[in-house]
Amino acid sequence: MITVDLNNLDLTEFSGKEKAGLHCLATFPLFGAHGSENSATVYFELEPGDALGWHTDSVEELLLILKGDVEVSVGEETGKLKEGQIALVPTMVRHNLRNIGSEKARVLGFFGSANFVATFDEVWLPTNSNMVDTAAMVAQAA
Repeated sequence: MITVDLNNLDLTEFSGKEKAGLHCLATFPLFGAHGSENSATVYFELEPGDALGWHTDSVEELLLILKGDVEVSVGEETGKLKEGQIALVPTMVRHNLRNIGSEKARVLGFFGSANFVATFDEVWLPTNSNMVDTAAMVAQAA
């Protein structure tokens, strides 16, 4: 059995290279490198006022708000979500999340594939890239 403790994760700090306000702590608790065959997860935290940044994913994603108040934009639609609510992001639809609350927001995303590509509008540090490719992460872990 593969398990993950969301209360004990090693998070990486990411910041927008050229755009202030893009900042998060994040990790991929489960994806292909961990033994998952048909699904993956991303966990991230946003401080008040911070945003994840506009991006698209190569597979469908469900966003579960674990804590906090966030503004979620999916395509042309924008709504407010709070703890316990879920948003559906269709494949290749541009989306963004922003913490609009006064406390740290915690979000868990579920993907319909063990490996996927996320392409951001902005370049992120420390990776100096606008892409996340979990298949490449699998190759690095091997």
